[in-house]
Amino acid sequence: MNSLLLVIIMFVGFLIAYHTYGKYLGKKIFKLASDFVCPSHELQDDLDFVPTNKHVLFGHHYTSIAGLGPIVGPAVGLIWGWVPAAIWVFFGSIFIGAVHDFGALVVSLRHDGRSIGDVSGDIITPRVRFLFLLIIFFLLLLVIAVFALVIAILFTMYPQAVIPVWIEVPLAVWVGHMIYKKGASHTTMGLLAVVLLYVTVVIGAYLPVDLTAFGMSGKAALITWIVILFVYAFIASRLPVQVLLQPRDYINSHQLFVALGLLFLGVLVARPDITAPMYNASPEGAPPIWPFIFVVIACGAISGFHSLVSSGTSSKQCYGEDDAKFIGYGSMLMEGTLSALVIVACAAGLGMGLDTDAGLLTGIEAYSHHYASWSAASGLGAKLNAFVKGAANMIGSYGIPMNITITIMGVFLVSFAATTLDTATRLQRYIVGELAYATRVPALAGKTPATLIAVLTAFILAFYNGSGKGALTLWPLFGTANQLLAGLALLVITVYLVKKGIPTIYTLLPMLFMIFMTGWAMLMNLNKFYSSGNMLLFGIGLCILILEIWMILEALIFFKKFKADPRAYATEPR
Repeated sequence: MNSLLLVIIMFVGFLIAYHTYGKYLGKKIFKLASDFVCPSHELQDDLDFVPTNKHVLFGHHYTSIAGLGPIVGPAVGLIWGWVPAAIWVFFGSIFIGAVHDFGALVVSLRHDGRSIGDVSGDIITPRVRFLFLLIIFFLLLLVIAVFALVIAILFTMYPQAVIPVWIEVPLAVWVGHMIYKKGASHTTMGLLAVVLLYVTVVIGAYLPVDLTAFGMSGKAALITWIVILFVYAFIASRLPVQVLLQPRDYINSHQLFVALGLLFLGVLVARPDITAPMYNASPEGAPPIWPFIFVVIACGAISGFHSLVSSGTSSKQCYGEDDAKFIGYGSMLMEGTLSALVIVACAAGLGMGLDTDAGLLTGIEAYSHHYASWSAASGLGAKLNAFVKGAANMIGSYGIPMNITITIMGVFLVSFAATTLDTATRLQRYIVGELAYATRVPALAGKTPATLIAVLTAFILAFYNGSGKGALTLWPLFGTANQLLAGLALLVITVYLVKKGIPTIYTLLPMLFMIFMTGWAMLMNLNKFYSSGNMLLFGIGLCILILEIWMILEALIFFKKFKADPRAYATEPR
């Protein structure tokens, strides 16, 4: 199959879905109201609650939910063939992921911009609130610690990206100042900023910053970057969102659209045929496709982390409730679009040429070399190199020099990983605050103590073994726990609709699917951890599973009580 045909089918399908299914959900299920007073107005503090133009907020939301997820997931999931990867990304985004993100945003908007975990206490029971917040805290702890490491690794892999990525910080502060203090057009400033960013990309291509060139060992360089990133995360998460978070993400959204445009132009010019197999049932060393494709390809189709962004930062900035479809549903479809291009880059672009020790490989040989086994395809470098090399091949088809292309892709990857680190740290501050109130220790809910807890716990996890890689010990739990979180978020959204007397089929079926598939994957992982004697992962994974089962049981008990006396559980009119 030609890659251009696949891209067009998926792009057109996403566009149709937004204007049909998304519109139906907004009008008939979530009943968006243009006159609804959002928390950004009602609770405006110019720190976290800031009314924001929907296009600027789209930039923040999209780049926050995207991160590296829609790149690394499809890049690994392709080992089972391009057809199952494309099907899951397409239908998962439309009917599960976008519904999940949209619903979490709406529920949070109608509960003062609180997180989906905190809101679950109002919708189901207070016990559920505490259980859910504990699960979320654990997941965000892993995200912060691991993404600090990932960015540090990317800086060593792509030293050309160091100058552009760090210059983007003062550039974002300047953009925020011009928009909010000087009244400049956000469109004009966004376009100007991205032009300046790409000037620094060219500079970075010729002036890479490699700390090992200054006499540091590879380990010392990695640790130095991790420490710098933790300090940056602490400072950035305490600043008002309009100072750094919003404008940086807005710039990154423009950068993403440029990257998508370059990739699409590459597909249009090169029109490479897909050389990856349609279906590969038993890759060497890989877990079974059922249920693990739904865990491995997460952000490109659905991810529990998205519900934290929707109900954490985005709901506090949403200007009007009728913006929720564009931000929540639309952003997820755009993420599916990115994943579609990643699939093409790895399934077709990689086949245009892959340099190896054995020489230049093309076609199915290039794919087979990279995806020879699960271990060969699943490392961070392997995941990203498949995408970067395939993308560079396609972009190079119309004359952009390879060193510039590699730098563009390197900056692209680091920028989105940094966005995830920024947002996750701020989200963890909110979660710590909500846990502090839930446990009646309000002194810990303040901005400074909550941020210190968020950063220090991640720092301790990262450096408990002295390497900065401590979080990797627990990372094997993240995939299944994150996807079970998505199922639990859909559970909260479904209960909310039940209490409102609104049809639940559109969230109930996705909820059941996600809880079943990822619960199945968690049980298989627990069996593997136990069989291999890894009692740490087995114990923590079992605790997470028990907490999630407890949440589900609490919801079932609520349903029984609600059915017996619906009036006793009437909700507020919002």
